[in-house]
Amino acid sequence: MKPINAALLLIALAGCQRLENVGKAPAFTPVETGREFYAMSGGGLPDEVARASATAPASLWSGARGSLLGDRRAEQRGDILTVVIEIDDKAEISNSTGRTRSGSESMRIPSLVGIPQRIDRALPTGANLANAVSTDSASSFQGDGSVSRNEKLTLRVAATIVERLPNGVLRVEGSQEVRVNFEVRELIVQGFIRPEDISRQNEITYDKIAGARISYGGRGQISDVQQPRYGQQVADILLPF
Repeated sequence: MKPINAALLLIALAGCQRLENVGKAPAFTPVETGREFYAMSGGGLPDEVARASATAPASLWSGARGSLLGDRRAEQRGDILTVVIEIDDKAEISNSTGRTRSGSESMRIPSLVGIPQRIDRALPTGANLANAVSTDSASSFQGDGSVSRNEKLTLRVAATIVERLPNGVLRVEGSQEVRVNFEVRELIVQGFIRPEDISRQNEITYDKIAGARISYGGRGQISDVQQPRYGQQVADILLPF
């Protein structure tokens, strides 16, 4: 099968899949297929269970997490914590570059023991050695560039500890989907955190998440209208002009 025919077939198949959603609201992503559900459905590791149920000898108070004085912060696989996302970034960069170069050369032979005059007689009409060589050159370059960004985002999402690394760092993942009419708003958070950075309110801010991956977007009728059609996207990639 030729590459062009194969590409057209893939585009047609993708279009047929989207035709199934005509007149229907976007479906939610099943939570049972995510790493969060797997981490919460499975029991904790043996050392985590022992640490959670440990109590101090001869103590009148239980050290369990459900007790009055227990630490309810997330610390093991399957625990849930709140990720607070408050992004208010602003950046302005401006660059300007300029370069100019000019040169001029001139060589004249008005007289040299009468030789130029004798040569002038043999030259075509209007040509003479009074101005034998004269050159001029000039070049210039001007470049300007600027970047202006202003981003503001305030969100809160529950995340689940899906893995505890050997050094004690926790890997968290969180997702949230809200459907309004025929549009689904999606929020995804992933990254690595330190247990000591979790506050007493069982919250952590996004700036304390290493390797943070935050996605905020949507899918549905409005998102489809805002995107170019498949044919236009393919044309933009393939056409050289």
